[in-house]
Amino acid sequence: MKNKKYGFYKRITLSFILFSGIFCSNAQNQVIPLWNKIPDEIKAPDYKEKPEIKEGKMQSTSQVSVPTLSIFIPKESKPNQSAVIICPGGGYQHLAFDKEGVKVAEWFNSIGIAAFVLKYRLPTDATMKNKNVGPLQDAQEAIRYVRQNASKWNIDPKKVGILGFSAGGHLAATASTHYDDKVYESAYKVSARPDFSLLIYPVISMENEITHKGSQTNLLGNNPSQELIDSFSNEKKVTAHTPPTFLIHTTDDTVVMPENSINYYLALKKNKVTAELHLYEKGGHGFGLGVNDTSKFWTRDCAEWLKVNGFN
Repeated sequence: MKNKKYGFYKRITLSFILFSGIFCSNAQNQVIPLWNKIPDEIKAPDYKEKPEIKEGKMQSTSQVSVPTLSIFIPKESKPNQSAVIICPGGGYQHLAFDKEGVKVAEWFNSIGIAAFVLKYRLPTDATMKNKNVGPLQDAQEAIRYVRQNASKWNIDPKKVGILGFSAGGHLAATASTHYDDKVYESAYKVSARPDFSLLIYPVISMENEITHKGSQTNLLGNNPSQELIDSFSNEKKVTAHTPPTFLIHTTDDTVVMPENSINYYLALKKNKVTAELHLYEKGGHGFGLGVNDTSKFWTRDCAEWLKVNGFN
Protein backbone atom coordinates (compact mmCIF):
# COMPACT_ATOMS: atom_id res chain seq x y z
CA MET A 1 0.00 0.00 0.00
CA LYS A 2 3.05 2.32 -0.08
CA ASN A 3 2.66 2.80 -3.81
CA LYS A 4 1.19 6.28 -4.33
CA LYS A 5 -1.21 4.91 -6.94
CA TYR A 6 -3.23 3.34 -4.16
CA GLY A 7 -2.77 5.99 -1.49
CA PHE A 8 -6.32 7.22 -1.63
CA TYR A 9 -7.77 3.87 -0.62
CA LYS A 10 -6.49 4.37 2.94
CA ARG A 11 -8.24 1.75 5.05
CA ILE A 12 -9.45 -0.45 2.21
CA THR A 13 -6.97 -3.12 1.21
CA LEU A 14 -5.88 -3.66 -2.36
CA SER A 15 -7.24 -7.18 -2.33
CA PHE A 16 -10.69 -5.90 -1.33
CA ILE A 17 -10.73 -3.38 -4.16
CA LEU A 18 -9.71 -5.99 -6.72
CA PHE A 19 -12.25 -8.47 -5.40
CA SER A 20 -15.02 -5.90 -5.54
CA GLY A 21 -14.18 -5.16 -9.15
CA ILE A 22 -14.54 -1.43 -8.75
CA PHE A 23 -11.34 -0.15 -10.27
CA CYS A 24 -12.29 2.62 -12.66
CA SER A 25 -10.79 2.61 -16.12
CA ASN A 26 -11.12 6.37 -16.33
CA ALA A 27 -8.11 7.89 -14.54
CA GLN A 28 -10.11 10.83 -13.24
CA ASN A 29 -12.46 8.56 -11.31
CA GLN A 30 -11.64 7.26 -7.85
CA VAL A 31 -13.06 5.13 -5.08
CA ILE A 32 -12.42 6.53 -1.62
CA PRO A 33 -13.40 5.51 1.90
CA LEU A 34 -16.10 7.79 3.30
CA TRP A 35 -14.80 7.82 6.88
CA ASN A 36 -11.48 7.91 8.68
CA LYS A 37 -13.35 6.51 11.67
CA ILE A 38 -16.81 5.03 11.13
CA PRO A 39 -19.22 6.39 13.77
CA ASP A 40 -20.81 3.97 16.25
CA GLU A 41 -18.99 1.06 14.63
CA ILE A 42 -19.00 -2.40 16.16
CA LYS A 43 -16.00 -4.44 15.10
CA ALA A 44 -17.15 -7.74 13.56
CA PRO A 45 -14.22 -9.42 11.76
CA ASP A 46 -16.40 -12.29 10.52
CA TYR A 47 -18.99 -9.95 8.96
CA LYS A 48 -17.66 -9.46 5.44
CA GLU A 49 -19.05 -7.73 2.39
CA LYS A 50 -20.44 -10.02 -0.31
CA PRO A 51 -20.12 -8.48 -3.77
CA GLU A 52 -21.55 -10.17 -6.86
CA ILE A 53 -19.11 -9.88 -9.75
CA LYS A 54 -19.98 -10.35 -13.41
CA GLU A 55 -17.51 -9.77 -16.23
CA GLY A 56 -15.17 -7.97 -13.85
CA LYS A 57 -17.82 -5.51 -12.62
CA MET A 58 -19.59 -5.46 -9.29
CA GLN A 59 -23.29 -5.83 -10.11
CA SER A 60 -24.53 -5.71 -6.52
CA THR A 61 -23.21 -6.11 -3.02
CA SER A 62 -24.53 -6.97 0.43
CA GLN A 63 -23.34 -6.87 4.05
CA VAL A 64 -21.70 -3.49 3.47
CA SER A 65 -19.96 -2.29 6.62
CA VAL A 66 -17.24 -0.02 5.13
CA PRO A 67 -18.89 2.76 3.10
CA THR A 68 -17.18 4.29 0.06
CA LEU A 69 -17.73 7.02 -2.51
CA SER A 70 -17.09 6.26 -6.18
CA ILE A 71 -16.30 9.56 -7.89
CA PHE A 72 -17.36 10.27 -11.49
CA ILE A 73 -16.34 13.64 -12.92
CA PRO A 74 -17.37 14.64 -16.46
CA LYS A 75 -14.48 14.58 -18.95
CA GLU A 76 -15.28 18.17 -19.85
CA SER A 77 -15.62 19.54 -16.35
CA LYS A 78 -17.14 22.99 -16.24
CA PRO A 79 -17.04 25.70 -13.54
CA ASN A 80 -19.92 25.76 -11.04
CA GLN A 81 -21.29 22.42 -12.19
CA SER A 82 -23.87 20.51 -10.19
CA ALA A 83 -23.17 17.28 -8.32
CA VAL A 84 -25.38 14.44 -7.20
CA ILE A 85 -24.84 11.72 -4.59
CA ILE A 86 -26.41 8.47 -5.81
CA CYS A 87 -27.92 5.95 -3.38
CA PRO A 88 -28.60 2.57 -5.06
CA GLY A 89 -31.62 0.57 -3.93
CA GLY A 90 -31.99 -2.96 -2.65
CA GLY A 91 -34.41 -3.00 0.25
CA TYR A 92 -31.69 -2.02 2.76
CA GLN A 93 -30.46 -5.60 2.22
CA HIS A 94 -28.20 -5.23 -0.82
CA LEU A 95 -27.15 -2.46 -3.20
CA ALA A 96 -27.88 -2.61 -6.95
CA PHE A 97 -24.50 -0.97 -7.43
CA ASP A 98 -24.14 -1.16 -11.22
CA LYS A 99 -27.70 -0.66 -12.48
CA GLU A 100 -28.66 2.00 -9.92
CA GLY A 101 -25.19 3.39 -9.28
CA VAL A 102 -22.38 3.28 -11.84
CA LYS A 103 -24.61 3.38 -14.93
CA VAL A 104 -26.55 6.31 -13.48
CA ALA A 105 -23.33 8.19 -12.63
CA GLU A 106 -22.15 7.76 -16.22
CA TRP A 107 -25.46 9.16 -17.46
CA PHE A 108 -25.10 12.22 -15.22
CA ASN A 109 -21.57 12.76 -16.55
CA SER A 110 -23.00 12.68 -20.08
CA ILE A 111 -25.14 15.75 -19.25
CA GLY A 112 -22.28 17.54 -17.49
CA ILE A 113 -23.07 16.71 -13.86
CA ALA A 114 -20.54 15.26 -11.40
CA ALA A 115 -21.73 12.10 -9.65
CA PHE A 116 -20.75 10.25 -6.49
CA VAL A 117 -22.05 6.72 -5.96
CA LEU A 118 -22.50 6.09 -2.25
CA LYS A 119 -21.94 2.54 -1.11
CA TYR A 120 -23.70 3.05 2.20
CA ARG A 121 -23.72 0.71 5.17
CA LEU A 122 -26.62 -1.70 5.24
CA PRO A 123 -28.40 -1.72 8.60
CA THR A 124 -27.48 -4.53 10.97
CA ASP A 125 -26.96 -4.89 14.70
CA ALA A 126 -23.76 -6.80 13.93
CA THR A 127 -21.70 -3.76 12.90
CA MET A 128 -23.48 -0.66 14.22
CA LYS A 129 -24.76 0.48 17.58
CA ASN A 130 -27.92 1.97 16.07
CA LYS A 131 -28.78 0.50 12.69
CA ASN A 132 -31.64 3.00 12.19
CA VAL A 133 -29.22 5.88 11.63
CA GLY A 134 -26.19 4.15 10.09
CA PRO A 135 -27.26 4.80 6.47
CA LEU A 136 -28.28 8.38 7.33
CA GLN A 137 -24.85 9.02 8.87
CA ASP A 138 -23.28 7.92 5.58
CA ALA A 139 -25.62 10.07 3.47
CA GLN A 140 -25.04 13.17 5.58
CA GLU A 141 -21.28 12.70 5.51
CA ALA A 142 -21.27 12.14 1.74
CA ILE A 143 -23.12 15.43 1.18
CA ARG A 144 -20.77 17.25 3.55
CA TYR A 145 -17.69 15.69 1.95
CA VAL A 146 -18.69 16.72 -1.58
CA ARG A 147 -19.67 20.23 -0.47
CA GLN A 148 -16.46 20.66 1.56
CA ASN A 149 -14.32 19.62 -1.41
CA ALA A 150 -16.45 21.20 -4.14
CA SER A 151 -13.70 23.42 -5.56
CA LYS A 152 -11.55 20.36 -6.27
CA TRP A 153 -14.03 19.22 -8.95
CA ASN A 154 -15.39 22.62 -10.12
CA ILE A 155 -18.62 21.94 -8.23
CA ASP A 156 -20.91 24.70 -7.00
CA PRO A 157 -21.38 23.93 -3.26
CA LYS A 158 -24.95 25.27 -3.62
CA LYS A 159 -25.79 22.66 -6.27
CA VAL A 160 -25.14 19.41 -4.39
CA GLY A 161 -28.13 17.08 -4.65
CA ILE A 162 -29.02 13.51 -3.77
CA LEU A 163 -30.69 10.76 -5.77
CA GLY A 164 -32.04 7.43 -4.60
CA PHE A 165 -33.74 4.39 -6.07
CA SER A 166 -36.28 2.36 -4.08
CA ALA A 167 -34.83 1.90 -0.55
CA GLY A 168 -32.03 4.23 -1.66
CA GLY A 169 -34.87 6.65 -2.37
CA HIS A 170 -35.93 6.30 1.24
CA LEU A 171 -32.39 7.15 2.30
CA ALA A 172 -32.33 10.15 -0.06
CA ALA A 173 -35.69 11.34 1.29
CA THR A 174 -34.43 10.81 4.85
CA ALA A 175 -31.35 12.90 4.05
CA SER A 176 -33.70 15.54 2.62
CA THR A 177 -35.91 15.72 5.72
CA HIS A 178 -33.49 14.81 8.54
CA TYR A 179 -30.47 16.86 7.43
CA ASP A 180 -30.43 18.78 10.72
CA ASP A 181 -30.54 15.61 12.85
CA LYS A 182 -27.25 15.38 14.71
CA VAL A 183 -26.58 11.67 14.33
CA TYR A 184 -22.78 11.89 14.58
CA GLU A 185 -19.93 14.38 15.08
CA SER A 186 -18.73 15.61 11.71
CA ALA A 187 -15.32 17.14 11.08
CA TYR A 188 -16.94 19.36 8.45
CA LYS A 189 -18.78 22.56 9.32
CA VAL A 190 -20.81 22.65 6.10
CA SER A 191 -24.50 21.77 5.89
CA ALA A 192 -25.76 18.24 5.20
CA ARG A 193 -28.89 19.57 3.47
CA PRO A 194 -29.12 18.50 -0.17
CA ASP A 195 -29.87 21.35 -2.57
CA PHE A 196 -32.25 19.09 -4.52
CA SER A 197 -33.45 15.51 -4.38
CA LEU A 198 -34.33 13.05 -7.13
CA LEU A 199 -36.46 10.15 -5.91
CA ILE A 200 -36.87 7.24 -8.29
CA TYR A 201 -39.61 4.70 -7.40
CA PRO A 202 -38.76 5.48 -3.77
CA VAL A 203 -39.78 3.93 -0.50
CA ILE A 204 -40.95 6.99 1.43
CA SER A 205 -43.16 5.76 4.25
CA MET A 206 -42.59 3.24 7.01
CA GLU A 207 -46.34 3.05 7.70
CA ASN A 208 -47.51 -0.56 7.46
CA GLU A 209 -50.26 0.20 4.95
CA ILE A 210 -47.96 1.38 2.16
CA THR A 211 -44.34 0.67 3.14
CA HIS A 212 -42.06 -1.85 1.50
CA LYS A 213 -42.04 -4.41 4.29
CA GLY A 214 -38.51 -5.67 3.63
CA SER A 215 -37.08 -2.16 3.83
CA GLN A 216 -39.04 -1.45 7.00
CA THR A 217 -37.86 -4.64 8.71
CA ASN A 218 -34.23 -4.24 7.67
CA LEU A 219 -34.05 -0.61 8.83
CA LEU A 220 -36.33 -0.56 11.88
CA GLY A 221 -36.48 -4.18 13.04
CA ASN A 222 -39.30 -6.69 13.32
CA ASN A 223 -41.57 -4.81 15.71
CA PRO A 224 -40.81 -1.11 15.47
CA SER A 225 -42.59 1.33 17.75
CA GLN A 226 -45.05 3.78 16.24
CA GLU A 227 -42.64 6.54 17.25
CA LEU A 228 -39.88 4.97 15.16
CA ILE A 229 -42.25 4.39 12.24
CA ASP A 230 -43.36 8.03 12.37
CA SER A 231 -39.77 9.26 12.54
CA PHE A 232 -38.77 7.46 9.33
CA SER A 233 -42.02 8.06 7.44
CA ASN A 234 -40.59 10.96 5.49
CA GLU A 235 -43.90 12.24 4.15
CA LYS A 236 -44.54 13.33 7.75
CA LYS A 237 -41.23 15.21 8.01
CA VAL A 238 -41.55 17.57 5.06
CA THR A 239 -41.23 21.29 5.87
CA ALA A 240 -40.93 24.48 3.86
CA HIS A 241 -37.15 23.93 3.94
CA THR A 242 -37.22 20.47 2.34
CA PRO A 243 -35.18 20.59 -0.90
CA PRO A 244 -36.84 20.92 -4.32
CA THR A 245 -37.76 17.41 -5.43
CA PHE A 246 -38.26 15.43 -8.63
CA LEU A 247 -40.16 12.15 -8.20
CA ILE A 248 -41.04 9.30 -10.49
CA HIS A 249 -43.10 6.17 -9.96
CA THR A 250 -45.19 3.80 -12.05
CA THR A 251 -48.83 2.97 -11.54
CA ASP A 252 -48.11 -0.74 -11.97
CA ASP A 253 -45.34 -0.87 -9.34
CA THR A 254 -46.33 -3.83 -7.15
CA VAL A 255 -43.13 -3.79 -5.06
CA VAL A 256 -43.22 -0.22 -3.75
CA MET A 257 -46.68 1.31 -3.94
CA PRO A 258 -46.90 4.58 -5.90
CA GLU A 259 -48.69 6.11 -2.90
CA ASN A 260 -45.20 6.55 -1.43
CA SER A 261 -44.32 9.15 -4.06
CA ILE A 262 -47.83 10.59 -4.20
CA ASN A 263 -47.99 11.27 -0.46
CA TYR A 264 -44.52 12.82 -0.43
CA TYR A 265 -45.45 15.04 -3.37
CA LEU A 266 -48.65 16.17 -1.61
CA ALA A 267 -46.62 17.02 1.51
CA LEU A 268 -44.18 19.04 -0.61
CA LYS A 269 -47.08 20.85 -2.32
CA LYS A 270 -48.71 21.62 1.03
CA ASN A 271 -45.44 23.16 2.24
CA LYS A 272 -44.97 25.10 -1.03
CA VAL A 273 -41.76 23.24 -1.92
CA THR A 274 -40.83 23.11 -5.60
CA ALA A 275 -41.80 19.61 -6.73
CA GLU A 276 -42.57 17.59 -9.83
CA LEU A 277 -44.10 14.11 -9.88
CA HIS A 278 -44.19 11.81 -12.92
CA LEU A 279 -46.52 8.89 -12.44
CA TYR A 280 -45.98 6.68 -15.48
CA GLU A 281 -48.53 4.15 -16.58
CA LYS A 282 -46.20 1.18 -16.93
CA GLY A 283 -42.69 0.14 -16.01
CA GLY A 284 -43.03 -1.85 -12.80
CA HIS A 285 -40.21 -1.54 -10.29
CA GLY A 286 -36.44 -1.54 -10.48
CA PHE A 287 -36.02 -0.32 -14.04
CA GLY A 288 -32.92 1.77 -13.37
CA LEU A 289 -32.34 4.24 -16.19
CA GLY A 290 -35.48 2.93 -17.91
CA VAL A 291 -35.79 -0.06 -20.22
CA ASN A 292 -39.30 -0.12 -21.63
CA ASP A 293 -42.81 1.32 -21.57
CA THR A 294 -43.38 4.95 -20.59
CA SER A 295 -40.88 4.88 -17.72
CA LYS A 296 -37.91 4.78 -20.11
CA PHE A 297 -38.25 8.53 -20.64
CA TRP A 298 -37.69 9.56 -17.02
CA THR A 299 -34.07 10.63 -17.61
CA ARG A 300 -35.23 13.08 -20.28
CA ASP A 301 -37.80 14.53 -17.86
CA CYS A 302 -35.24 14.66 -15.06
CA ALA A 303 -32.64 16.46 -17.20
CA GLU A 304 -35.26 19.04 -18.17
CA TRP A 305 -36.31 19.56 -14.54
CA LEU A 306 -32.69 20.07 -13.47
CA LYS A 307 -32.19 22.62 -16.24
CA VAL A 308 -35.40 24.54 -15.49
CA ASN A 309 -34.52 24.75 -11.79
CA GLY A 310 -30.97 25.95 -12.39
CA PHE A 311 -29.17 22.75 -11.40
CA ASN A 312 -27.63 22.12 -14.82
